[in-house]
Amino acid sequence: MKKSLVLVLAFLSLCNFKMQAQDNRDPRAITTAVPFLLIAADARAAGLGDQGVVTSADAFSQQWNPAKYVFAEKQQGVGVNYTPYLSNLVNDIGLGNLTYYNRFGVEGRSAIGASFKYFSLGEIEFRENANDLGLIQKPNELTIDVSYALRLSQNFSMAVAGRYLRSDLKLDQVSEAEAASSFGVDVAAFYQSEEKAYGSFNGRWRAGLNISNIGPKLKYDDAGQENFIPTNFRIGAGFDFILDEYNTITPSLELNKLLVPSPQDFDGDGIVGNSQRDIQEYQDISSVGAIFSSWGDAEDGFSEELKEFTWSLGAEYKYRDVFAFRGGYFNEAEEKGARKFVSLGAGFRYTIVNIDISYLFSTSAVRSPLEGTLRFGLSFNFGDDYDER
Repeated sequence: MKKSLVLVLAFLSLCNFKMQAQDNRDPRAITTAVPFLLIAADARAAGLGDQGVVTSADAFSQQWNPAKYVFAEKQQGVGVNYTPYLSNLVNDIGLGNLTYYNRFGVEGRSAIGASFKYFSLGEIEFRENANDLGLIQKPNELTIDVSYALRLSQNFSMAVAGRYLRSDLKLDQVSEAEAASSFGVDVAAFYQSEEKAYGSFNGRWRAGLNISNIGPKLKYDDAGQENFIPTNFRIGAGFDFILDEYNTITPSLELNKLLVPSPQDFDGDGIVGNSQRDIQEYQDISSVGAIFSSWGDAEDGFSEELKEFTWSLGAEYKYRDVFAFRGGYFNEAEEKGARKFVSLGAGFRYTIVNIDISYLFSTSAVRSPLEGTLRFGLSFNFGDDYDER
């Protein structure tokens, strides 16, 4: 019975984490369905402060920017990663990620990618009495996606991806809601310059953009409200300082914004999102219309709109493409979620095997559910070699 109660509390804590993080703050944080899609699902990106749209291609590029796959140095790759969640509270909540890519065509100018993500909220056992046979519930969410990337020039590529989303959070003893499903589309672009000499070192520029999860809302039951999926805009730039044939340092900057409506005071009562009219008019905004309106719908205008951007700084040091050390910082405005953390990571390569680890430290009063979590990733790259230097 004690274990059942702990698991129920963990589940409720997870489902309402975003709301709890905003306690005693301006109630203008943007919330969405399936927020696990915004969690860094691989250890390399996590070690760089949740960066991936502009970093060099790897097996896990599917989540961040599938256009990078046509710049991969190996023909094929497979990656698997597991991220524990709320690990200080329970040990059976986590995000698993399996991904694959394959370059093909003339000079490898095309690539396909696929991935599967599964977010388990653990087992929850319900009993009316201590001696009853427990009813086990296993709420979960998952996505399956595929992508196609095409190299349009020597230095530029674009990609599209399609994604199926399923959210099964129903608890038979608590709710009559059914599992909800939707789909999303990504449009991505990537630029990687040729290596050039800059005085005492060589260098290479990178830039990336991805608009992800463009799709209809989720609805768990006919009488319930529709929930926006996390349509997201991400852009970044980075530069490789190639010091010599062994040492490379790559700093990068990424900006991110949810393309979801901001909570608003439609009825003019001075309280954002409080009344039935506020809720109804928010519901009436279409998912496509929100992509455009979200750039200028914040209640306090441009100053608040800027707070809806998160930013991250990251840096990666590589030695002979065998060892990598990573660090990053992620920042979100206090009023919009207050996620602030420092991350560290490392990577090791032996023949076709890559091992990545990362660790996160919260720097905000609102602790991250990933605080103190060690993430581990494993990938295999094989097939023909491509010279992308």
